[in-house]
Amino acid sequence: MKNGKKGKFRAGLLPVAMIMILSLLAGCGGNNNANTPAAGAEASASPETAATAEPAAEPVTVKLQLKWVPQAQFAGYFLAQDKGYYAEEGLKVEILPGGPDIVPEQQVAGGSADIGVDWVASLLTSQEQEMPLVQIAQIFQKSGLVLVSKKDAGINSPADLKGKKVGNWMGGNEFELLALFDKYQLDSNKDLNFTKQGFTMDQFLGGELDAASAMTYNEYQVVLESGVKAEELNVIDMNDEGVAMLEDNLFANKEWLEDNKETAAKFVRASLKGWKDAIADPEAAVDSVMKLAEEGSTTREHQLTMMTEVAKLIQPEGFDIAKLGYTDAAAFQQTADIALKFGVIKEAADVNTAFTNEIVEMAAQ
Repeated sequence: MKNGKKGKFRAGLLPVAMIMILSLLAGCGGNNNANTPAAGAEASASPETAATAEPAAEPVTVKLQLKWVPQAQFAGYFLAQDKGYYAEEGLKVEILPGGPDIVPEQQVAGGSADIGVDWVASLLTSQEQEMPLVQIAQIFQKSGLVLVSKKDAGINSPADLKGKKVGNWMGGNEFELLALFDKYQLDSNKDLNFTKQGFTMDQFLGGELDAASAMTYNEYQVVLESGVKAEELNVIDMNDEGVAMLEDNLFANKEWLEDNKETAAKFVRASLKGWKDAIADPEAAVDSVMKLAEEGSTTREHQLTMMTEVAKLIQPEGFDIAKLGYTDAAAFQQTADIALKFGVIKEAADVNTAFTNEIVEMAAQ
């Protein structure tokens, strides 16, 4: 009976206790529990709550300096911009056009840009001049440089360049050709007339040059578009001759990179995404290019052909697209060796500090 009475007593008090607890909760309004909103909170926040909400983070600005004017050579960056890939990473990317008087390494070293695009040989020269630069990604996996000649010039192999007038833009673009001449024991000062070439193909088309330098994605296409047929030409490919040097890369200011590795990785991730899309959809890539190309400077057809050829350099046959952006140590070393042999740099480059794959690896995570 004793236990029975205690049970009856508790049963009688339970409703009263529940009422008191509910009253206390009602008075508190549930505000002591941040995870349990008060009635109606889902519908509208109080003015006080709205005022104290944190504003959205401002996007981080990154300035990209191109090697040349807007064209399909840089389509991946333009497409990444148009598709919002940089914005998705919290970045505001400013793409700065290049030109004949702009040296991307100088712009990045001086702080006018954060990341630049150029050829590896040019980067090596700047590094030797103690500019605080490091390569963070390799975009082109093959060289696009060729020597083109008309068949009636009789240049069927590099050995036939002896006694011929051969053109190149110079200014750092000539070193693959110097390596080619050396391979065939040709002195560029005695065995042939090695001369400066303009940025058009007029000298070649007008017969002033026996052989002219051309990029597969640009000048070579200009020759074809002029009416010369491919079967009327001979082409010497630097890749086939084993003297190719790495070209379009991404490099950054070391001092900037030290404090902005995450930002750099976000930029690289979005850029590589843009390049993969550009390869898969050349039409969309050219849409992005034509928005920025100077009116009358090019045609959509030319840019579409350029994009098709650029894709072959970024993703050569057999190349795993998942490795896009990684710098191949052997290819980089070959470029550095050629640069040393022909005086681009005076001392052997330290490839261990000249480039890093850390940023690409971070971007892949």
